[in-house]
Amino acid sequence: MTTATVKPKIARAKKSDTKEEGVVKLRIRVRAYENKILDASVKQIIDTARRYDATIIGPTPLPTEIKKYTVNRASFVYKNTREQFEMRTHKRLIDILNPNAKTIEALTNLNLPSGVDIDVKMM
Repeated sequence: MTTATVKPKIARAKKSDTKEEGVVKLRIRVRAYENKILDASVKQIIDTARRYDATIIGPTPLPTEIKKYTVNRASFVYKNTREQFEMRTHKRLIDILNPNAKTIEALTNLNLPSGVDIDVKMM
């Protein structure tokens, strides 16, 4: 008689099982052309969230978006001479876990400098 080897079946966890349920996340994306103004705004957002005992993940720097433009210097004679310009958009990502109502209200009432763009999503 030969003995057959029995392989135990391993139950694999589904992605939905490993994900923590009941965790509400407030995802804030901050964009600006100047990194100093951006960092000051991010610090202001984090200080406000910490004041209300929120759990913060970040700020995570995202890749800088660079748009380059090439323009002729002269319109007629010196056609081969060109100028190059670029616009850099710096970005940061902040996650706030389980924010309460006071935290959200304080974040909506923030006065941030002009030139700073904020996108807020509830996940």
